[in-house]
This record gives sequence, C-alpha cells and structure tokens, in this order.
Amino acid sequence: MSIDLLSAVLRDTGLSRRLLDLSELSDDCALRFPCDRSIGLHVVLRGSVMLHAPELEEPLQLSGGDIAVMARGHPHVLSLRPSLKGQRVDDIDMQRSSSSSAIGAFGTPTGIDAAVLSGAYQFWHAPVHPFFAELPTWAVLRAADMPRLGPLALAGGLLVEELREAEPGAEIITHGLLDLLFTYALRQLIAKRAATSVGWSLAVHDPMVGRAVALMHGDPAHPWTLDELAKRAGLSRTALAERFREAMGDTPLNHLRVVRMQRAMQLLAQTRHSLEAVAAAVGYRDAFGFSKVFKRTVGLSPKAFRQQDAAERQDPWRLSAG
Repeated sequence: MSIDLLSAVLRDTGLSRRLLDLSELSDDCALRFPCDRSIGLHVVLRGSVMLHAPELEEPLQLSGGDIAVMARGHPHVLSLRPSLKGQRVDDIDMQRSSSSSAIGAFGTPTGIDAAVLSGAYQFWHAPVHPFFAELPTWAVLRAADMPRLGPLALAGGLLVEELREAEPGAEIITHGLLDLLFTYALRQLIAKRAATSVGWSLAVHDPMVGRAVALMHGDPAHPWTLDELAKRAGLSRTALAERFREAMGDTPLNHLRVVRMQRAMQLLAQTRHSLEAVAAAVGYRDAFGFSKVFKRTVGLSPKAFRQQDAAERQDPWRLSAG
C-alpha cells in the first residue's frame, strides 16, 4: 500500500490553515500570537526578530531567512527587543489578517525594521495522534544552515519575490509557498526525531513497521488483526509486535485504536454522519462499542464532542477547515 503518512495524519486531524499576515515590526511595539490551538510558522523576511515564549529561558533570535516552527499550544510574542518590558504588546487581528493584506505590502518604504510572514496551521481539537506529541516546542531552521539551492532556501526566495511584486495569482502562490515551507520543515523534524528517539517518526522510517502503519491509516475501517497486519508487512506475528514496540513504543492494535479515534474526531466535527455511520467508518460494528472507546480515548462521548464542536464554531480564533 502506497500512502503519504504525513498527509494522512494532517488530514485526519482536521487541518485548517491561514496565512495570518505580513507583520512589519517597529521598536516600540510587539506582536502577540495568543491562539493555543495552532502550529505556528514564522518566516523572517527582513531584519532580526526576538521570539518570546513562557517556556523559553531566553528569547530566540531570528534573522533574515530563518524559519521558526511552533508546536501546537504555545502562545508567544514577536519583538525587536530582547525584553518586553516597557513595550506595547498588540494581539494579531485574526479578523483582519489575510493573505490579501500581506500581498503587495512587502518592500514598501515604511522605515520598518523587520518583516515576518506568519502562518497558522490549526488543529482545533487536541490531537490524539502521537506525531503531535513528538514535535519540539520550538524548532528553528537557520538560513545559514540551508543549502543555497535546497528547497527551503529556494521557496523562501520565491516567497519574498511574490510579496514584493504582487503579480496576478500572488495570493495562491504565496499560500502554496508557505505550505511548502511548512511541509519541508515537518519533514526535517520527522527525520531528526527518527534519528534520536523512539516514536511515530522512527516507526514510519522502518520499512516493515511503516507498512503496517500505512495499512492502518489507509483503511481504518478494515477489521485488522495482528496476524493480518504481520502477514501484510512481511513479518511473523511475534516479530511485528516486537519490532513495532521497539520503534513506536506502543503495540500495533493500540496504535490502530488511536488512528481510528483521530479519524472519528474529524468525521464527528466535519460531517453530519450518524453515530452508527461514524462507527462503521472507523472499524466498529456498533455505536455502543465505538462510543465506549471514543470516550476513554478523547475524554468525551461522541455526542458531547459533537455538541462542544458546534458550540465553538463561532469562536473568532477558529479557522475554517481547508
């Protein structure tokens, strides 16, 4: 089975995204990004910026061309100063922010000291998939470490050019380039994690274990057993169980449950399917058994989860799914 596992994980988590804004920072004002349900991405286009966050012992300094990626749930502030003392701190305006406000703004002679393009990749409901628990709180990809002809450096250069020229179609291209940077950044984080720690990133780099994981993501409604997964992965039942635990730190069938519950959250939030239909779509024969597992995993019954989701639809920080 050929399946793009990273794309599948992001899809099943209900990815929404928005190019927030081109932020032009001056010395007397800092900018807060308060939403705790998004992965943040900042691309420094010009100047030098300080990133402040409660979990950081000292601010991160970002220079032109650097890309900072924030794991879900970490509000932070961008500033030109190493200290926020005495500065006005404004919240980013989610209602105003859009790609159209950013296009054409870059390069305008405003005397601003630094410019940062920011994007939000939102997962409104807390993901249960282990990939998100593995992401470092903050990761910085330094321009100095990027190969000049590598994809990140080339995409960053194209992004600056699109913002400067504001040609027809620039809004679509800018979104695409930001998505490209985000995806390449995640690839690098997965590769780095796989080289150092047990978990999902290591598991998907193992050909046999990765095949078993791909089977689960590709068809969560299938009544998978350990025997069938092992046979399809080309291993014995015992060998798959041992190899899976060594790489993932979990059992195959427990990971299958997580994959199913993540997909179920997405279906409950984004469709009007009946509980029976959702249960069947994620591999359960009846709604009662599915509901028990869902509540044990997510902390809410499917009905309560759907009600909570509906009540939060008008939250100004919530992005539309895309």
